[in-house]
Amino acid sequence: MYEVAEKEKLKFIQNGLKEYSSKRNYDFGPESRENVSNLSKYISHRFINEYQLIREILSENKLQKVEKFIQEVFWRVYWKGWLEHRPQVWNDFIDADPDFIEDDYNRAINGNTGIVCFDDWVKELKNENYLHNHTRMWFASIWIFTLNLPWQLGAKFFMKYLLDGDAASNTLSWRWVAGIQTQGKNYIARESNIRKFTNQRYMNTSLKENALPLNEEKFYPLCDIRQLHTDQKNKNIVLFESDLHIDNRISFFEEYENVYLLLLDNKNRVVELDEKVLFFKKKLQESFIQKIPNAQFLNDDGPSKTQ
Repeated sequence: MYEVAEKEKLKFIQNGLKEYSSKRNYDFGPESRENVSNLSKYISHRFINEYQLIREILSENKLQKVEKFIQEVFWRVYWKGWLEHRPQVWNDFIDADPDFIEDDYNRAINGNTGIVCFDDWVKELKNENYLHNHTRMWFASIWIFTLNLPWQLGAKFFMKYLLDGDAASNTLSWRWVAGIQTQGKNYIARESNIRKFTNQRYMNTSLKENALPLNEEKFYPLCDIRQLHTDQKNKNIVLFESDLHIDNRISFFEEYENVYLLLLDNKNRVVELDEKVLFFKKKLQESFIQKIPNAQFLNDDGPSKTQ
């Protein structure tokens, strides 16, 4: 898998990066993704390290020519840091029990709303486990403001099916669309915008384009990140699926007797994931274990080299 990720990374850097800034907002459909990097599923797991990717790009390109892509990568880093300092936002998202009309929700998640573009995106999300970034914004806006469904349910729907699902980027982006991440400023999906950036694939889409932002009165104070300090070196280290970077860390892992990769199934997750997403995560972890001799899985049955 590392070789596959490296091949896709080089393909984008060599062929797609130069036109990324001008074409990135267009969603030409699932059969035409040459205008975006297609690397998010690797970056979200740090299978491709964000900082190393940026250094590699800047080693051969001037900043002003590739700045937009670098900004997009750093948005992911920023969201991680923002949520890490405000963990209660995640807890409240997970614990939320909002009111909703079940029939409306079922129509949405089954792609039966009658909004052609939205219904197509539901099917694409389930089939491809991916949506274009611009489309994710339209989707979230339609979900919240046209279909009047709770943003928390939409965020969990995305997390279930996206290969690049990321707790911070996903949760905070949905909050941003709703108008509660940046208080009072929501994102409205407009028919003209969808028509233009889908290259006229969707015409005359009827949406609620004058919706007010959602209101959230709760304030989340900045929290210190808890750090454990000890003079004694631990023999074991536990890694999550979101930290599978190995370049420049081989010697670091060699300092431990055991490197454990936490392997979670749906019974141990707070957000249920699609089986294809679980399979993808496991394949990434297996690739990590193949590269690190002292690495192994860790689950309810204990440590194991294979699962």
